[in-house]
Amino acid sequence: MNRRQFLVASAATALVPATGRAEAQLRLKAGPVEARILPGSEGTTRMLGFNGSSPGPELRFRQGERAAVSFENGSGQSSAIHWHGIHLDNAMDGVPDLTQPAVRPGGTFRYAFDVPDAGTYWYHAHHRSWEQVSRGLYGPLVVEEPDPPAVDRDITVVLDDWRLDDVGQLHESFGNRHDFSHAGRMGNFARALFSHDTIRHGDRVRLRLINAATARIFSVAVTGGTGRIVAHDGMPLAEPAPLGDLLLAPAQRTDLILDAAGPVSFSLRTRTGSYPLGTLLASGSNSAPVNSPIRPLPPAGAPEPDRNGVAHLTLVMQGGAMGRQHGGSDFWAFNDHSGMPVAPLHRFTRGETALITLRNDTAFAHGIHLHGHHFHEIRRDGVLGHYRDTTLVDRQASRDILCVFDNPGKWLLHCHTLGHQASGMKTWVEVT
Repeated sequence: MNRRQFLVASAATALVPATGRAEAQLRLKAGPVEARILPGSEGTTRMLGFNGSSPGPELRFRQGERAAVSFENGSGQSSAIHWHGIHLDNAMDGVPDLTQPAVRPGGTFRYAFDVPDAGTYWYHAHHRSWEQVSRGLYGPLVVEEPDPPAVDRDITVVLDDWRLDDVGQLHESFGNRHDFSHAGRMGNFARALFSHDTIRHGDRVRLRLINAATARIFSVAVTGGTGRIVAHDGMPLAEPAPLGDLLLAPAQRTDLILDAAGPVSFSLRTRTGSYPLGTLLASGSNSAPVNSPIRPLPPAGAPEPDRNGVAHLTLVMQGGAMGRQHGGSDFWAFNDHSGMPVAPLHRFTRGETALITLRNDTAFAHGIHLHGHHFHEIRRDGVLGHYRDTTLVDRQASRDILCVFDNPGKWLLHCHTLGHQASGMKTWVEVT
């Protein structure tokens, strides 16, 4: 693959604009933007974005604050904003036809919700999301701990890919049958976008990785320092884990704390080789580096699951190219049904624990996302694993998750390969 065909090896440019501290009332306006995705002087790409940029501005709140965001829709299409991973009131979840009407072009909607858990999250369009997210309608959202870890830099790293034509513009092939029935809209150009583009030798850096791609599973190597993994999907690990290659399904996040020995580089591992995504350049030296051990982040207030009286559900992923026939009416199905069913997959009493077996009978991996909640991945030995809102289930594999359904409302459950969601792979649960 040459650079035009796939991705850029140039030094990073800070492309995630920061808002600083969130104000009492924030404004996010969706509309056309000219994004500098290609390196150097190769021109801009016509996209959609928020407040004049794609990705949109990084929103930062303190744990326990109330977020108030006025969404102005200048995108030219109906839209809505989903606040991915936040445990919020159901009416604020941003899912048209389930929690709110879609916001029409020129319309507005006021979102207001508490941010109860510190961590790395993001926001993105949730109407025709297979197209609108691909066009750039997304941005990072960070909730800061009251007592954050001692680091010299806190840097957001957005991973994405884009399908570009020969002149560097988005290829207008959205929603085609091949993408929907195969692995989704895979880009031919990828990079890492940073909230800050330089560090110092010896800095301790917190890196917040967000996979904003609509389809690509990023296998990422991070070089240029030593560190530990401290959180997945916003939720702290009980003990920091060794830093190896990272695997992020669409919508997943991972936080690292890294002691930089020089420039810090990110590369994508593929079956055909390793490709650079971007580098944080090192300028100068830190005269007083942090040398204490990397400790766990403050624990999240996760509800304790009841493993004795759980409801046991099975969600079977079906269809797609090279898949078996199923009873649904589209390319993909859950339990022989394509698209949103009239009745929920299950109705839970508030506080009820459920063990859900996610069984993938297809030829493709799927990242399954539950709105409004996190859940425990169950390890093969039955021990509670990572606490996440999106889990990757490999093809012809299965995974058990354990969730306490403690947030009232109607909550979407879907594949975050957004073309798969659009062509059948979604359902919902209700908590009363």
